Amino acid sequence: MSIVIVDDNATNLLIIEKILLKAGYTDLLTVSSAKELYALLDMNSPRPAEVPVDLILMDMMMPEIDGVEACRTIQADERLRDIPIIFVTAMGDSNKLAEALDAGALDYVMKPINKVELLARIRSTLRLKYEKDWHKERDKRIKYELDLAKQVQRSVLSNPIEKEDIHISALYKPSSELAGDLYAWYPIGPNRYGIILLDMMGHGISSSLVCMYIYSALKDTITQICDPEGVMRELNGRMHQLHQSDSLINYYFTAIYMVLDTEQRTIEYVNAGHPAGIAMLDGEVKQLTEGCCAIGFFESIEVAKGVFQYEQEARIVLFTDGLSEWLDDEEQDGIVKIKQGLQSASSHDPMDFVERISPFDKSEPPQDDMCLVMVSIP
Repeated sequence: MSIVIVDDNATNLLIIEKILLKAGYTDLLTVSSAKELYALLDMNSPRPAEVPVDLILMDMMMPEIDGVEACRTIQADERLRDIPIIFVTAMGDSNKLAEALDAGALDYVMKPINKVELLARIRSTLRLKYEKDWHKERDKRIKYELDLAKQVQRSVLSNPIEKEDIHISALYKPSSELAGDLYAWYPIGPNRYGIILLDMMGHGISSSLVCMYIYSALKDTITQICDPEGVMRELNGRMHQLHQSDSLINYYFTAIYMVLDTEQRTIEYVNAGHPAGIAMLDGEVKQLTEGCCAIGFFESIEVAKGVFQYEQEARIVLFTDGLSEWLDDEEQDGIVKIKQGLQSASSHDPMDFVERISPFDKSEPPQDDMCLVMVSIP
């Protein structure tokens, strides 16, 4: 524990130092001016080191730089602002004392010094600092774990597919560190692909965890069952396993799952309460609306499969409501923009697609996770 005493009067420094030494505080540093304090805290260095100071006891009235100005300067330094400051002063002006507290000091002790009062205020201030340090360390640990979870979540997202018969890629912009959107695609046979986009209720840690739970079942479910109706029923059963009778919150997700056969030129899909995907099939716009309710609401669900056939070219966009709502403006609905963009699209790059219909330079941040999956079949 390190305490710095700042006072231009040598007698005051000696008195405070002796009081603290007798009370068991042995790691003490004394300086006689704010400039010496700045040097001790390494404030003028271009690459300042971490300074292990637990408390500053500072006189208010000092030559050149007074205590209030020094306090403001320390508080302005992000590296030092959590060091508590107690003023030890003979200044009895209540306005000046209020100014000192407004500058960032936590407390003050009047001169002549009352030993019992000084030690009590030091103990109280140090308790607050230890509590704050504990929370900072915990927050740092949580941030590290969230960053790790974010990396894990991003690592499971499918990589783009660029083949002669199909292009699949995605644009993904979570509103927070951890998102509730998830997409994946898998080959499920010769010239056949299973593609899913889902949007978990909410966003953040809990939604991310449920997303990862569903992801753990996705590959086996899609590659083994394949059929859109069967896949949705299986995922619904998995979600229902999470339900607890005494829980106020039951998680659910919306999704579109489709099976594309690039040889037979067919699209089979189920829309589970999700914003309708948009398909451009041989120049004609179709919406993927057929399906069922959101996944996880009920123990068993009725599922209707939609089927499209095309002869030549197909382009499909699947998106979450976070994207369509973000694209909304006073002049045009976001889904209308997506339809028009698909009709004039010359690229199968989802970033290029979205930037052309509305560049990502809006002043307001997204309120929800945004995801777009783009499929192009030449």
